[in-house]
Amino acid sequence: MTSIALAEELLLLAYDDQTGKATGSRIGLDLGMSAAVLVDLALAGRIAYVNGNLVVNDPTPIGDPIADLVLAKAAADDPHTPAQWVQRLRHNLRNRVLQDLIERGVVRDVDETQMGHIHVHRYPTADPAFEAEIRKRLAEALITDAPPDERTAALATLLVATRMEPALRLPPEEAARAHQRLEQIASGAGFSGTMNLEDSIVRPSVALVVATLSRAISAALGAPKVI
Repeated sequence: MTSIALAEELLLLAYDDQTGKATGSRIGLDLGMSAAVLVDLALAGRIAYVNGNLVVNDPTPIGDPIADLVLAKAAADDPHTPAQWVQRLRHNLRNRVLQDLIERGVVRDVDETQMGHIHVHRYPTADPAFEAEIRKRLAEALITDAPPDERTAALATLLVATRMEPALRLPPEEAARAHQRLEQIASGAGFSGTMNLEDSIVRPSVALVVATLSRAISAALGAPKVI
């Protein structure tokens, strides 16, 4: 398995491999990436949801520069709600994640000049192994009834919250089944807020963090548009 942060997984799914351009809602992606950083910290046992806030229960760095910076800030600051955290973290986060991926050779930075002076950056895939592994995990979770691992379950839940399901690029005949399965994963793992601990492989502490962050994202994005 490739080693990659959850926020990077969301970004790679959202960006077109060939054009290097973001698809879908940029605000949704930014909010989802903010939540993903916090979920990685929860998965590592560093933060927990306590009395309405996300709090640090272990300040030990996890080895990811962005997550460790957030962890240090959270440890030194007053507690904040999940909604406050996703808004605080989303500004410029995508650029920092892109820069990390460029430095590691996962994507390329294509700098183009338009109208003689406007610089437009695209980020096509340079190393497809990372995204291939992400899509393989998600595909296995969507076509089988076996409970996915914590990380994949969290990723699937964030995809629903950020309305990024189209980024899965599934054939139309599979989209309905995929949506149903994504919803099942979110609720079955306790991410909906209704804990089913007997069948879930997700730790209650992680489920609470993901559930509250997902609700914060949904509230920030508002009701989906009806076409």
